[in-house]
Amino acid sequence: MKILGIVGSLRRDSYNAMLMRAAAELLPPDAELVLFDALDEIPAFNEDLEDGPVPDAVTALKEAIAEADGVLFATPEYNGSIPGFLKNALDWVSRPFENNPLRNKPAAVMGASTGMFGAVWAQAELRKVLGLIGARALERDTPVGLATMRFDAAGELADPDGRELVGETLALLADTIREREAYLADAA
Repeated sequence: MKILGIVGSLRRDSYNAMLMRAAAELLPPDAELVLFDALDEIPAFNEDLEDGPVPDAVTALKEAIAEADGVLFATPEYNGSIPGFLKNALDWVSRPFENNPLRNKPAAVMGASTGMFGAVWAQAELRKVLGLIGARALERDTPVGLATMRFDAAGELADPDGRELVGETLALLADTIREREAYLADAA
């Protein structure tokens, strides 16, 4: 099973990038994580651009989502919500709504922050956006708060509770993907 990882921070060594690397280590044995790392190449959404050639980075993101069995997001919290460029990318992906690649796609959200709450507001906002787009977002918070104490100097998620929480989310995402695949196979 192929899971696409999307980090909502542009900083290479952000806590959410570290969280995504930890997720890659904690995946179920039958899963692989492929990272999409070109959010910074996606232009501002503009309906006037929809009639012309779609920007290459947008096409790459849509194709990566379409090829994945599920999507895992790691988002920081900016002013109580998700980063603008992540929302912008999702606005592009959502068009046209009827056949966007996130429709019925299993998705999970996690977040790391230096504060106590692990970006839970951003996670809730991202799940709301994903639901409106048509994704099957897990109704589960996966917060890694106080990140400065949970990641070691090498950038590894050293906190056993954090690792367990991420592992549980990944297992649930994998189960949701398997259920969807079984349903689609039965419907065929």
